[in-house]
Amino acid sequence: MLKEADIDRHSRWSDVKRKVDNDPRYKIVESGVQREDWFRDYMIKIKEERRRSRDRSRTRDRDRERERDRDRERDRERPERDRDRGERERERERGEKERERRSRESRDRSKERERSDRKEKKKEKKDKEREKEKDKERDREEKKEKDKDKDKDREKDDLEAIQDMGEDMEDTHKSEVRGTKLASMGEDTGSDGPDEEREDGEANEAAEEEERERQRRIEESLRKREEEVQRALAGHLRDRDKERMQHKHDEAVHNFNALLADLVRSTDYTWKEAKKSLKKDSRWESAGALEREEKEKLFNNHVENLTKRKREKFRELLEELPEVNLDSNWKDLKKELKDDPRYTKFSSSDKKCEREFREYLKDKLVAAKADFRELLKETKSITHRSLKMCSEGEQHMRDVVEVLRKDRRYLVLDCQPEERSKILMAYMEELEKRGPPPPPTASEPTRRK
Repeated sequence: MLKEADIDRHSRWSDVKRKVDNDPRYKIVESGVQREDWFRDYMIKIKEERRRSRDRSRTRDRDRERERDRDRERDRERPERDRDRGERERERERGEKERERRSRESRDRSKERERSDRKEKKKEKKDKEREKEKDKERDREEKKEKDKDKDKDREKDDLEAIQDMGEDMEDTHKSEVRGTKLASMGEDTGSDGPDEEREDGEANEAAEEEERERQRRIEESLRKREEEVQRALAGHLRDRDKERMQHKHDEAVHNFNALLADLVRSTDYTWKEAKKSLKKDSRWESAGALEREEKEKLFNNHVENLTKRKREKFRELLEELPEVNLDSNWKDLKKELKDDPRYTKFSSSDKKCEREFREYLKDKLVAAKADFRELLKETKSITHRSLKMCSEGEQHMRDVVEVLRKDRRYLVLDCQPEERSKILMAYMEELEKRGPPPPPTASEPTRRK
């Protein structure tokens, strides 16, 4: 489909997309990113084919020109074959130099293409990461809106519950008051005579006093219940506010770490220098919930992790070099390391790289000494009598060294013979102080009865 669309090396995806938008073969591929990736791959092929054809045409032209020159030279100097032989030699040398030059140019072009491909892939990867980050940001915003809606619904439910409780208690109070009034009215209708009316009046006053007392107790109870509900609701709202603030804080930390990962990729930055470039990014405002000290702490942690990863990569590079020994020289190894990206990414300062190299050699020396001590423990020919036998004659020491020499852990310390001898003698002295080992059947002192 792309071949039929009349595409040249200067075509753009937006222009080609309009041409092939209605083609059914275009609609078979559902992903727009995949369509664009395939278009870019096809454009790279077109450019490479054009380069190859141009190189071939140039080579053919040069060959034809050389052939014409040779023919003219032969026609002109045919009688002088002896002198022509030297000319042919020079021509052959020039041809070899030309071929070497073409091969160098071809290698340089291939390297340039590889670098451009790597740059394009890195750019595409960054674009995809930005898209993913934007999607995550949209998801977080939607989640935040949903949480706000849930909080509003909970507050509304709590207020409705309080209102329902107050209405229930008020209805209960009204029903009790109505019952009391009906009872007093029934007693009034059945009374006769002045004495009975006086007694009924006193009874009514007592009933009203009792009703007022009951109403006061109901109101007091209702007020206490409302206060309890308000306290419980306030505690619930405080917990919910704390959760919301914690969620905002975690989100701000996540956004700030993502900002650091995108913009701070060198360990040479200070906090003041990095802050100027970070403030220019729109994501700086999303980290507004963080204090200045917390931002600086996150920056320092990011730089420490970045330094740790780069140091690990640099040490992996040193491990891969077979020329690195305990007595290796930095000036000799620097030529082998400077073209590796792990060297340039670690630091732009040669002194810092050299300092890390020396630290690496120190750690390697400590590990080599520990491995040599393990080798001495595994060597059965070294016993508590070895020191005495070595003082009596040199044969036992030669036998021990002959056994140790077969192991790599002994040979690694060839650059430190004095230190190796000290470790060996210290181990023999330690064995002599311990004395002979207990027999295998001997019981431990704590287990004896």
